[in-house]
Amino acid sequence: MRLRNITGSREVIGESRFVVHEEKEQRGRWKEIFGNENPIRAEIGMGKGRFIMDLAKQNPDVNYIGIEKYSSVLLRAIQKMEEEPLDNVRFIRMDAEEITDVFAEGELDRIYLNFSDPWPKDRHAKRRLPSRQFLERYDKILKKDGVIEFKTDNRPLFDFALEELEPAGWRADAVTFDLHADPVLNEGNIMTEYEEKFSSVGNPICKYIIRR
Repeated sequence: MRLRNITGSREVIGESRFVVHEEKEQRGRWKEIFGNENPIRAEIGMGKGRFIMDLAKQNPDVNYIGIEKYSSVLLRAIQKMEEEPLDNVRFIRMDAEEITDVFAEGELDRIYLNFSDPWPKDRHAKRRLPSRQFLERYDKILKKDGVIEFKTDNRPLFDFALEELEPAGWRADAVTFDLHADPVLNEGNIMTEYEEKFSSVGNPICKYIIRR
């Protein structure tokens, strides 16, 4: 269970130079935020930031935006950034449902979804980040050749995600039900905190890469 309340976390976030505030005002202007013309990629539900920060270190010519709605979790990512600042990473505290208010058409070239909340009750299906409702949102903000990468250890959620592709107008470039045993998709794989934890106890990690 994620901690959702740490005293003072909102104040730290509000003062952090690594967090973009008034994010809706930046819509269509994210290249200005980074001060270059490099590609922009986003992780929705970044947790404590390990994945996106490791990616940024490996790819200094790509800009990354980490999106997290829980202040106490985002606080951990800020603390990591304070220890090792990265010019090509920024954070946003927001709910993913508002993502089309924050990014303009074609402003991102890749979206990462890692170990997203499964929202197991059927009535909450539209809240799942790989749902057709969210795929419609992603369609608006991704470049025409943009892709989405999704990883999870939750097989029912992954099966649901695969079923959503055709009705949403997306197709899979690659699919695996055991990422760490897949020599192609696992090459260069960067693990999240959750991935390391779940795989260490034998949970297979599912992954897809999709495009329109």
